[in-house]
Amino acid sequence: MKKQIPLLITFISGLVMIIAIFIPHYPFTKMEKWFTVWFNIIAVFAFILGGGNLIRMHGNKIYKRAEGWGYSLVAIIGFVGMLTIGLLQIGVDGYFQRVDQGWTDKIYWNIIWPLASTMFALLAFFVASASYRAFRAKNVEATILLATAIIILLARTFLGAVLTDWLPDELAFLKIPELANWIMTSPNLAGQRAIMIGIALGIISTSLKIILGIERSYLGSD
Repeated sequence: MKKQIPLLITFISGLVMIIAIFIPHYPFTKMEKWFTVWFNIIAVFAFILGGGNLIRMHGNKIYKRAEGWGYSLVAIIGFVGMLTIGLLQIGVDGYFQRVDQGWTDKIYWNIIWPLASTMFALLAFFVASASYRAFRAKNVEATILLATAIIILLARTFLGAVLTDWLPDELAFLKIPELANWIMTSPNLAGQRAIMIGIALGIISTSLKIILGIERSYLGSD
């Protein structure tokens, strides 16, 4: 019974959510709203467990003075600090004000946002290094990838327009900005849609396996 009941709940919940999409009428629409509310309630407890697990893991590293325990200390201070400020609405004029979130906005825009920008700026060097290794014209596919990357990069700078600005209107489609736009809206978009379709099929198959009880990893190992 310890596994049968969760499997039954999962089956009923998944079946009702699927039916509610194809039959948007009472009582399925009402049940869909109920399940959504239940999900939000469960998510709250998941957040509490996640926060407790974060404090436990980093607390152990600090207690044992493990390697990198200083970063764990910063993580806990940041987590507890932001949680306290958010729950108490510190710095907000009026509890229900949503335009200015007080200290949470200030911390986000003055600390988190600059740190994120710095991180992405540093990642640019790793991307450039990886691109140099990947874009070597060893075969036809690599050559096409290299040419495409050069066109896209040039189109994002003023050089792209300058280098091909002399072309007549009859050959306007050969201008680097136009080529880059065609690459992004045709081959690139086609590839993105193919990937999204593959992801959707994977989600559908995994969902069916969970609903039918074939996939039971969420029940734990016991």
